[in-house]
Amino acid sequence: MLTIALPKGRIASETIEIFKEVFKKDFDFADRKLILQSEDFRFLLVRNQDVPTYVYHQAADIGVVGLDVLEEQGLDLVRVLDLKIGRCRVCIGIKESEELDLNKPSLKVATKSVNIARNFFAQRAIPVEIIKLYGSIELAPLVGLADMIVDIVETGETMKQNGLKPALTILESSAYLVANKNSFYSKKDEILSLYESLSTAVESRN
Repeated sequence: MLTIALPKGRIASETIEIFKEVFKKDFDFADRKLILQSEDFRFLLVRNQDVPTYVYHQAADIGVVGLDVLEEQGLDLVRVLDLKIGRCRVCIGIKESEELDLNKPSLKVATKSVNIARNFFAQRAIPVEIIKLYGSIELAPLVGLADMIVDIVETGETMKQNGLKPALTILESSAYLVANKNSFYSKKDEILSLYESLSTAVESRN
């Protein structure tokens, strides 16, 4: 049996649509159920951010998760297939009235994506102070907490409404099918069979 972690949240509906197409069945997690079982597959419904953890610890063999989450968490997983859904960007955001200047002697960056931000600036040898926030990231430059933010952007509307603009894209993200390394070898035939079906479904949509 193959255990698959499906994400809640932002990319959930698009993921479910593709899996419906491939499995020719409805994925109805009724009455707040978190596990859905069929003959050869067991599906777990978990938070997007938790998918890599479930897969890494082999509580799930494979899962669907955004590339931004994979890059942020850095867990050693097999990236099997880009599903080309849930597209977004991780961007540097600044005040609408300002221009991006990465040469200031000191920069403060507010973000949820601490590792992505730290790696980006470290690779360019730009000294920054990273300030971790859990929400309302856009507020940070407006009240002087930070010079800029690093955040996920889909349309840019949230930044715009708060007087900010995306100034530089750090990462283009979409949802990926990932696998546990041990599962990838021990259940290779099942995983590759699913890969083929999903790959065909993805190509037909793009």
